[in-house]
Amino acid sequence: ERLGMEAIALHEEDLLRYGTERLSAVPGIRLVGTASHKAAILSFTMDRAHPHDIGTVLDLEGVAIRTGHHCCQPVMQRYGVPATARASLGVYNNRQDIDALVEALQRVREVFAE
Repeated sequence: ERLGMEAIALHEEDLLRYGTERLSAVPGIRLVGTASHKAAILSFTMDRAHPHDIGTVLDLEGVAIRTGHHCCQPVMQRYGVPATARASLGVYNNRQDIDALVEALQRVREVFAE
């Protein structure tokens, strides 16, 4: 309550912009759900790596995300997306958390390189 909802919203918007920029620069990453005015959630897929495998490698690197169809299986099935990896951002996150995610995704790239 001391922070205020407006400050929290601005913080999450900043994290979403920063995260979108950083993840977009990772080769092989495809962001899913890039509508304007969206919640601070980065859903993505990665070439050559199933989202569940991404989640496992990130976990070993100390980065927590969710993987799967996130309660929207019919929509994902409609668009041929079997699953995504998802980083949910909130007031408790900072840019260093996104940097850690991107660094850990480099490890995923190494593990699943051709």
